[in-house]
Amino acid sequence: MFLLRLAAPIVTIALIAVMAMWVDRAALVQAFSHVSVSDLGLGLVLVQLQIMLSALRWRFTAGRLGQRIELNRAIGEYYVASLLNQSLPGGMAGDAIRAWRMRTVGQGGWKLPAKAVLFERLSGQAAFFVLAACGIVAWPLLIGASEPVRLHSILPIMLVIAAIVLIGLMVAMRSSIFSRFKTLGPELAQAFVKDHAWAVQTGLSLAILATYIAIFLLASTAIGAPLPFVATLTAIPLALLAMLIPAGFGGWGTREAAAMALWPFLGATSADGLAASLVYGALSLAGAAPGILILALPGFVRAKSNS
Repeated sequence: MFLLRLAAPIVTIALIAVMAMWVDRAALVQAFSHVSVSDLGLGLVLVQLQIMLSALRWRFTAGRLGQRIELNRAIGEYYVASLLNQSLPGGMAGDAIRAWRMRTVGQGGWKLPAKAVLFERLSGQAAFFVLAACGIVAWPLLIGASEPVRLHSILPIMLVIAAIVLIGLMVAMRSSIFSRFKTLGPELAQAFVKDHAWAVQTGLSLAILATYIAIFLLASTAIGAPLPFVATLTAIPLALLAMLIPAGFGGWGTREAAAMALWPFLGATSADGLAASLVYGALSLAGAAPGILILALPGFVRAKSNS
């Protein structure tokens, strides 16, 4: 098991290196040369908004389950989780650590924080899946019959994605995971349905999803390959969905591969897709960098008290 966990990040790094060598490297360098300081600044602002909205969703979800979290604590812990999700293997280590760090807030040990983190992530992933599914269905209509070659090329990709989703649902329904979710019915209803909780969850999840898409749009524009509006419903959600594949570090590698495959369908190049995805990843990682200070702060406070 340890070797598998060690191999995944190595394979991810190798995958990105191979992709960088496969595309036109001159085009890749030229794409990065278009990125301006103002683009980076706006992207970092969007990442801060994304993290703060996500912290609000987590705080609301935890509150619905009976765990009260101070706003400053929720935001700080979400910075830590976002940073670790992108820098540790698997892409979900930060969420697990977030739940573990909150085990002393309130009563009940780690179970309540774990449920709050799980439900909060479920709210976000559901929004991703719904938007991606709508994009898959609408893509042929949005492209139009005037481009039969592209439509013919996209259909296999859509069928593969649909098959993966269907197989995943079938496996989940036949596994113990699905039965466990059925036993969580009352708590799920409390977190997502009762007292108009669905409206808050939907509003926050849509706002957070909008920041993800906006950052990717900005990244592609920054490298000199602005995307049409159709990308917000098609290519970008699918590229973001690829990040959920539990391999490597926080979606690195799988996201780039998806962008390289999808960007050409929108008039860009594979090099543009790779460059845009790498800029997106860099912005997300740099935007979550304050999490380092949150992790270091307790040690700094203890050091001062001992001096």
